[in-house]
Amino acid sequence: MARKLLRVNLSDLAAMGARPLGYVMTAAWPLPPDEAWVARFAAGLAEDQQTFGLALLGGDTTGTPGPLTLSLTAIGAVAPGRALKRSAARGGESVYVSGSIGDGVLGLAVCRGEGPALSEPRRAYLADRYRLPRPRLALGRALAEGGLSRVAIDVSDGLAADLGHILEASGLSAVVEAAALPFSEAARAALAADPALLAGLIGGGDDYELLFTVAPERAEEVAALAARLDLPLTRIGRVAEGRGLAVLDAGGGEMSLETKGWTHF
Repeated sequence: MARKLLRVNLSDLAAMGARPLGYVMTAAWPLPPDEAWVARFAAGLAEDQQTFGLALLGGDTTGTPGPLTLSLTAIGAVAPGRALKRSAARGGESVYVSGSIGDGVLGLAVCRGEGPALSEPRRAYLADRYRLPRPRLALGRALAEGGLSRVAIDVSDGLAADLGHILEASGLSAVVEAAALPFSEAARAALAADPALLAGLIGGGDDYELLFTVAPERAEEVAALAARLDLPLTRIGRVAEGRGLAVLDAGGGEMSLETKGWTHF
């Protein structure tokens, strides 16, 4: 829990191209506190502090009748004028996503004992992807510092919803090709068992990959960056004039997405 709490906040920094500096946290522990659990929680934070090179800067700790309540805010820095924004997309740009999508929502199903029948290694992989996000800090900084992109967002609410946030802020539309979406081996196995899962993977969240846009003439630079970071960066569509998001199926028809992503309120 501690590591996911920290990493989902670091993913927000990655989406702005920021370098993490530290974090503040508030913890309200149910009384009486489970000291062994708190020790494991602190050990998880310590492990990731070392991994990502940041420290706890302050916060507050208190007791509560319940439930456990945790709040964490990560703080980072980015050079003036280099921050990646949701509002800076331009018509004609290519839409890219890092890594693979759909693992988060499938991992949640696995943790609940649901979802399609998969081998134990694949179920373990998906559960790990849900429980332990990989914030794409190096990618975000490379995009910002190299000027390759001006816009990014992390896939927390779902690919369709988060790309929708970019389009709304930028006043544009986009077309995404479902056949181009990058899925892990485990997700492809789940889709083979139940093709109807596709819409849910597009709308599902908790992947914490980065969505970003790049001018089409810079495609070779994106490929070089993917090789340098050893991280797949897949072109999944393009930005256009107008408003809204269209996701096209393999036949070129527009898909109907019952759920486009997580709604907070």
